[in-house]
Amino acid sequence: MPAAPDTLRAQQLQLAHWIRDPAAHTPPPGLKPERLAVYRELVRNNVEGLLAAQFPVIRGLRGDAAWHTLVDDFLREHRAQTPLFTEIGLEFVDYLAVRADAGRGDPPFLPELAHYEWAELGLDIAEDSLDATGIDPDGDLLTGVPVLSPLAWPLAYQWPVDRIRPDFQPDTPPDTPTLLLLHRDATDHVRFARLDPLGYALLAALREAPASGRTLVQRLAESGGLDADALMAPAAGLLGDLRRRGVLLGVRG
Repeated sequence: MPAAPDTLRAQQLQLAHWIRDPAAHTPPPGLKPERLAVYRELVRNNVEGLLAAQFPVIRGLRGDAAWHTLVDDFLREHRAQTPLFTEIGLEFVDYLAVRADAGRGDPPFLPELAHYEWAELGLDIAEDSLDATGIDPDGDLLTGVPVLSPLAWPLAYQWPVDRIRPDFQPDTPPDTPTLLLLHRDATDHVRFARLDPLGYALLAALREAPASGRTLVQRLAESGGLDADALMAPAAGLLGDLRRRGVLLGVRG
């Protein structure tokens, strides 16, 4: 006869399977589905409430029926890797990416839209701290190595995620990507801004392989077959603007 803890665990798993998918599973012996329905409703409503708050655009895209089906599918099919409510949104983003790979008939922009909607909360609750040790806030951004704030996220999307609404749901992506900057400022507000290709390329390169501003521009010019001297002045102006906005904290020597 199994030990009591093993029996309890088996009952909990059986109950969890039933809550996720009552059509395919039965509740633990001796527990009537109608009496357990309140637990399923609590779990489902809590998850749906969290997702609706984090993904309001997706929630409103295709009406109540499609949204409820999507939430039920998520509960039934996805196995979260974290118990934290604050990370349920990222689990949903991962789930939508898997659905897209499986060809479930969702709008093709849905995974990127979900990531864009999640990013605001993700940055809002990010625990990264601004450590100014060894940073010269007024240093030369071309000769020194610019320091990107950990609370600044350059993002690139194939789809125009910041424009998608119920009355604008494109079937094909545009020719140019959507380049965005999310930044949590000194007042802890998350700001959204568009980036031009040079701005995104500089920030992405700086995040991937930190180097002096001049070296970053030279690398970008070489990779794109461009004139580094012609890019230097606009790049310096752009880096200076990013520092004034707190996106760049200064430079390291």
